[in-house]
Amino acid sequence: MGISENKRVARNFYEAANRGDMDGCLGQLADDVQWTNMGSTKYSGCYVGKTDVVEKLVGPVFGLLKAGILSTIDNMVAEGDYVVVQVRGEAETKDGRPYNNSYCHVFKVPDGKIREVTEYFDTELTSRVLG
Repeated sequence: MGISENKRVARNFYEAANRGDMDGCLGQLADDVQWTNMGSTKYSGCYVGKTDVVEKLVGPVFGLLKAGILSTIDNMVAEGDYVVVQVRGEAETKDGRPYNNSYCHVFKVPDGKIREVTEYFDTELTSRVLG
């Protein structure tokens, strides 16, 4: 896969999530994906495999939100197997509080699937709003 194709996989990930198409979103991830959230929040750490990502990260976070996170890509840079995306997320908790975070995702896309994700985000905001 080339740089353009890798960027398309990353873009497809966000576009599917924004449509509420979680199957399409998760379909961009390799079955054995390794997802690492930086920091020391209750959601920080390393999740291995789609099941782990869904059960321990996506499910708990999205369970606190009214309708997931709407992502707006600000910048996307790629080289080799890596795609780095600066993105703004907009969401609202079920109790009406805004959860608008900024992210930097580093994706490794060696073969048409996202195999590794490193997520940088405002951890203070996450802890304050999501616990």
